[in-house]
Amino acid sequence: MTVIVRDFLPTDAEAWVRVRRAALPYMVTTPEQVVYEQATAHPDKRYRLLIAEEDGEIIGTAQVGIAYDSPEPGQGFCNPYTLPRRTGRGAGSLLLRTAEEYLAGVGAVAVYTWVLDEPANRVFAEKRGYTASRPAHFLHLDLAHGTLPPRQELPAGVELRTAADFADDPRPLFEADAESTADEPSDTPTELADYEDWLRHTWNNPGLDRELTSVAVVDDQVAAFSAANTDGLTRYWSGMTGTRRAYRNRGLAKLAKNDSLHRARAAGYTDAYTGNDADNGPMLAINTWFGYGICATEVRHVRKLG
Repeated sequence: MTVIVRDFLPTDAEAWVRVRRAALPYMVTTPEQVVYEQATAHPDKRYRLLIAEEDGEIIGTAQVGIAYDSPEPGQGFCNPYTLPRRTGRGAGSLLLRTAEEYLAGVGAVAVYTWVLDEPANRVFAEKRGYTASRPAHFLHLDLAHGTLPPRQELPAGVELRTAADFADDPRPLFEADAESTADEPSDTPTELADYEDWLRHTWNNPGLDRELTSVAVVDDQVAAFSAANTDGLTRYWSGMTGTRRAYRNRGLAKLAKNDSLHRARAAGYTDAYTGNDADNGPMLAINTWFGYGICATEVRHVRKLG
């Protein structure tokens, strides 16, 4: 049987999610989200979704593009995943080679990829010229059977709202997200400067649950937030949890995240996941306090092109 690589079609969305969930069960992804993100991607992202197919069955996927919101130009990315029962057939190699050729053609000078911290995966990356960089952890919290910290009395002047309360004007959330994201440890720093683009890829993303995204407000100013993404069924992903610089070291991120988790459990979500850069000690400490445990580790790898 021959493996071929082709471009993603909207009709592939269900199979795409099956592959991703099998290879990376810690992520919360829905078919609607995959289709939406491709359709609304910024032109400078050069976003491309690749499919590896064998005898009519989709056995691998890859997200490919340019980190267009990075201050350092030409930083490409490719994240290939193969069905665990279909490894060893060349799908991963073909996806990666196709992605590298495409990225080189659109001006990338480097390709970054996330590699699960397992011997076979790291060997795969190293044999293809990739060098290990920074690690990050996936964490899991059992919302159905675990014990969340109790809700705390709010400090004077602090109010908890949801993202839905900002439906008429989400710009304060954009500003908080931009400031928090700029301080995130990363090989490819991100600068969120385009409000309209943020509205498309974050605020209007079907994966964002505005009712479960909690916002700490101090004297009517957004101070901290904890973004929630869900699959609409049982799985909850804690996206960016951040605090604006002027309000840090006051426990506001904990307040927001605890509120979001309590809301998620009350809404029937049973499994909460999140991701943390291994060097982000403060956020790891917060997640440990909530009861999250590391369930897998990825290592960022990079290959220079040209």
